[in-house]
Amino acid sequence: MKRKNVLFAAICLIVFGSCLPSSGGISVNAPMDVASARRKYEEMQRSVARGWNTWDTRSVLRHVLLPYGVAVDINLATADGRRMERFFIGDRMKGSAQMRPGAHAYDGYYTDITALWNGLGLRVESAADSLSNVIVITPQAGNAKGGKVIVSIRELWQRANDLSVSGNRFHIRTIADNLDINGEVLGEHVETRDGEIVLSADRPVIINCGVSLTAEQAQGRVNRHREDFITANKKKYGDCYDVYNAMQNVLGWDNIYDPTIHRVITPVSRIWNVGWSNSPDLGGFVLFCWDTYFAAMMLSTDSRELAYANAVEITRGVTEQGFVPNFYTESNYKSRDRSQPPVGTLAAWNIYQKYRDKWFLELLYDDFLKWNRWWDANRKTDGLLCWGSSPFEPVTYRYWELVGVNETYGGALESGLDNSHMYDDIPFDKQKHQQMLNDVGLNSLYIMDCNLLARIAEELGQRKDAEELRRRGEEYAGNLSRLWSEADAFYYNLRTDTKTFSRRTSPTNFYPLLAHAPSDAQAEAMLLKHLLNPDEFWGEWVIPATPRNDPAFSDNTYWRGRIWAPLNFLVYMGLRNYDTPVINDIRRQFSMKSKNLLLRSWLSNGYVFENYNATTGEGDDVTNSDKFYHWGALLGFIDLMEQGYY
Repeated sequence: MKRKNVLFAAICLIVFGSCLPSSGGISVNAPMDVASARRKYEEMQRSVARGWNTWDTRSVLRHVLLPYGVAVDINLATADGRRMERFFIGDRMKGSAQMRPGAHAYDGYYTDITALWNGLGLRVESAADSLSNVIVITPQAGNAKGGKVIVSIRELWQRANDLSVSGNRFHIRTIADNLDINGEVLGEHVETRDGEIVLSADRPVIINCGVSLTAEQAQGRVNRHREDFITANKKKYGDCYDVYNAMQNVLGWDNIYDPTIHRVITPVSRIWNVGWSNSPDLGGFVLFCWDTYFAAMMLSTDSRELAYANAVEITRGVTEQGFVPNFYTESNYKSRDRSQPPVGTLAAWNIYQKYRDKWFLELLYDDFLKWNRWWDANRKTDGLLCWGSSPFEPVTYRYWELVGVNETYGGALESGLDNSHMYDDIPFDKQKHQQMLNDVGLNSLYIMDCNLLARIAEELGQRKDAEELRRRGEEYAGNLSRLWSEADAFYYNLRTDTKTFSRRTSPTNFYPLLAHAPSDAQAEAMLLKHLLNPDEFWGEWVIPATPRNDPAFSDNTYWRGRIWAPLNFLVYMGLRNYDTPVINDIRRQFSMKSKNLLLRSWLSNGYVFENYNATTGEGDDVTNSDKFYHWGALLGFIDLMEQGYY
């Protein structure tokens, strides 16, 4: 009997890998119910994509009812007939409306924004409940006289519905579900023409959708929704309310539904969506890799559904080669030559710690594993990774399929630090499709990815994979030690052609903290000598993407000299891996400085910038800093984590 058991086990190992319980050193992977996870996710997406909200990416003054695709579109006109239909927060186009964002509940329960254009100032508030929505438009003091508010009831995304407008009333009959929704527009009615209701902007305008209220009742409903939403958040977040408010608002206003993929997502900015879209009649979106994973983490503070949606949708953009691309958008347009910093597991693991849904991990796991293996197979030189850009056959023949591919610049784009000084004059190996540079930041992030993915694998019963991932993480961690300079107490990028250190550094040189690679003593030494050095990274505003003593610091353009919230965030996450009095004090100072930078602009004008001036703390001093870019709110997310709200 004993010989039969041994023979049976041997056959199992040959044919199936293993069919015995995990014992005696035999590693097995437990089955995962990915099909069930997909069903749960689809149900969740359908539940989120419902009700009135500012769903359409092409105007923040367009209120849409999902899933029916009916919109109440608000436009403005001056007394002399000029008209404005484009409303984006932070729009830098000449003659554009300036938008001052206020609160925005994720589900559209309450929204608040003020539009300033050609002497007109109008505050637009909304209060939604299921199929009903009330929009109150209030003229601001000092308004130019004779302006017009134009209310249009329209259909979006080629959905089929019956719409009619007469006088100051409108009727919506949805083809799906056969719903009848009546509405009216109250105010100083001027005319109704071509299905548009025109009113004076000199008096308040009330738009009732699916409900009949007087002007006083409508204002009362908006007031209650405002009070409910703001009071609840102030009670929950206390002294951290301002940083939470900045983060929640930028995410709320950037949240959209895109009909090309039938998904609720939170792109970095509506302006970026329009700039990348090739299908204006259908919507348009662009999701960037590490940006979207960071958004998912921030959203998980209090929105499980939106956190899952963004983590899943960017991961679903995985290429045929098996990596999550730098970007993907409609029409199968994505960066098939390059990926971006591997922070997906960082987001997923932290989100999972909060909500504990294993199906969420099951949905992401296979793509995460492919992505992890892809780095090792395609970006490795001398035992460490290099940023790269691999040639491919174009699919859409659009701009980023043709520019920078298999070049140093493509590798810089993969790093996420597009024009970083670190990659000036770094040669590119066109045969291996890599920069000739073992990058400290990439290797540290990859070790972190191996370690976190191993934990995810263990959580899902994928023990064989977990062992593989731990071994790979240990291998890279051992090789990372070659980038440490004992004399300088710092990690440096290593040229693979000359085998010498590159002394041009950035905050990514602190990323070994994410991998918990340096000892406590090494970590303290590098922080005291470099992070807290005012000639390098410290100052009133931190942490510049280029050291202050590097010639490129004064360029003050994009990743040369400016402060970027994701760099602050990843350095902060590295600091959290250590628990010494010195590092704890540095972490607290770092958190405070990050928060102060965010609040500087948020409290004065409601903007959350893409990047900031490292000398003045301004975000609006250059034109290539988007005024309302959601990862800028990571500066506040740091403080929420530090204060225990996450």
